[in-house]
Amino acid sequence: MNRLRWLPALVLCTGSVLAAGCALRRPPAPVIATPASFIPLGIGAPYLSGDIIGSRKSRAARMRAAKIRPLGAAQAATYMAGLEVELRHQTAGIGLDVLRVGDGIVVRIPAALTFDASSAKVNPQFDATLLEIARTVKTRKQTFVDVYGHTDTTGTPQVNQNLSDKRAAAVASYLSSHGVARARIASKGLGETAPLYNPDPTETQRAANRRVEIRLVPFRG
Repeated sequence: MNRLRWLPALVLCTGSVLAAGCALRRPPAPVIATPASFIPLGIGAPYLSGDIIGSRKSRAARMRAAKIRPLGAAQAATYMAGLEVELRHQTAGIGLDVLRVGDGIVVRIPAALTFDASSAKVNPQFDATLLEIARTVKTRKQTFVDVYGHTDTTGTPQVNQNLSDKRAAAVASYLSSHGVARARIASKGLGETAPLYNPDPTETQRAANRRVEIRLVPFRG
């Protein structure tokens, strides 16, 4: 019975060999363990459902000046669905959270994967993952790209604000240096003002609060 099931596939493969060679299935990508400090988190923060960073009007003008065409009303949903699939495939199993928020997408990255403590320099070991994100974002040109930086609630508000500004700017600069049009990008540090855990007495909670988020919003006409 099993031989009969395999027979059609064998015949197809034999025919393919004669024509152009029987294609081999690619081995599955290795699964990287999710860091213990990372917890997939929700989407209720008000800033994620608000407007994009800066003026939408001025941002749209910059996009048009860069010859980026806006999406039609009927295109946006399909366009963003395709982008979400690509990002989920690229980031599966490495501790990032891809969230659908309204008509946009948020890639939430724990700071432990991108920065050393008190540093705004992107870790070399995370370079490959950010590069893959940049490649997808680069090709999906018809989106605004907002980068948000966050800290935990330890330290002073001023220090945390400065650090979050620098971290958001560092990721924005990384995206720009890897082909994402600067006209599409804006960054903003939120310091300790938008914690996912408040209070955050445990290191697990503080690690979750220390994060960078890349928000992609469709550019509509």
